[in-house]
Amino acid sequence: MRTQDFDFNLPDALIAQHPTSKRSASRLLHLNGKTRQLNDRLFIDLPDFFSSGDLLVFNDTRVIKARLFGHKASGGAVEMLVERVLDTHLVLAHIRASRAPKVGSKLKLANAFDAEIVGREDDLFQVEFLSDKSALDLLEQYGALPLPPYITHVAELEDENRYQTIYAKHVGAVAAPTAGLHFDAPMLDQIKAKGVNIAYVTLHVGASTFQPVRVDNIKDHKMHSEIYHISAETIAMVEATKNNGGSVIAVGTTSLRALESAAQQDELKHGALQPVQSETNIFITPGFDFKVVDKLVTNFHLPKSTLLMLVSAFAGCEPIKNAYAHAIQQQYRFFSYGDAMLLDRAN
Repeated sequence: MRTQDFDFNLPDALIAQHPTSKRSASRLLHLNGKTRQLNDRLFIDLPDFFSSGDLLVFNDTRVIKARLFGHKASGGAVEMLVERVLDTHLVLAHIRASRAPKVGSKLKLANAFDAEIVGREDDLFQVEFLSDKSALDLLEQYGALPLPPYITHVAELEDENRYQTIYAKHVGAVAAPTAGLHFDAPMLDQIKAKGVNIAYVTLHVGASTFQPVRVDNIKDHKMHSEIYHISAETIAMVEATKNNGGSVIAVGTTSLRALESAAQQDELKHGALQPVQSETNIFITPGFDFKVVDKLVTNFHLPKSTLLMLVSAFAGCEPIKNAYAHAIQQQYRFFSYGDAMLLDRAN
């Protein structure tokens, strides 16, 4: 398939720049997997689509303050976006500068501490923070929240709270699992009261989630890998749900990618799903054979993005095209702070 097959025109006015007044105050577009019918609802209606015994799976990663500003020894300005913390003092990062720094170059970051370029991994830089403090501590003290590139304002106090899920726990993401941003405590209580079970996976979202696919043939696109973890408890809950005829509902494409990555590993082992802590660069495109997830709660995604390809694989290319055209016509809010969709699996 061609990347241009996943393009669409979106008015800038529909790109949500700020969150709604309340987390659960967004709209919800439901795409029925059997009838392909579109239903305009509110996010507070979401529990209506679940049954007792279903399982809702959230990604409990926590966004770090991954953006740093500084300068090279020559004085040239640099902007760093940490992709991953590798160990106590070593990070893997994107660096923007007039000229890419070379291995061995020194940087001054936040006018507070020094760093050194110690290696390259494709288009990413290995950077050692030269401080007694850990990389995570330095990012928390001097870093800025890495809002997506389509959000035009600098991170504010509102973003410190709202660009983080209420159940965020394990630090390591540089982008929020945005479908989870809609859930507040009353919503979770309502879901539990209905007899729906809740489980968690951890997938540390990388900055490449915002990058459009730049090759013509999507098979030529290379995904960056992301760290993920699924516990024995979550695996047991998934299997019990399946055995009892319930639906597994992934909250966000990251939860889906973690679950389906584990299922792919399972296929190689020819056994039951096992707890896993690994990396995944799974690229889900139309034709993918889903093994675990039955429904998906998600936001509206960027044109030509891997996430738009994922939801097209999950719900069908034509139904997703129609859903996005409907959402634009009905002026739904798009992207991270935007409205939500509930998708039923097409196959």
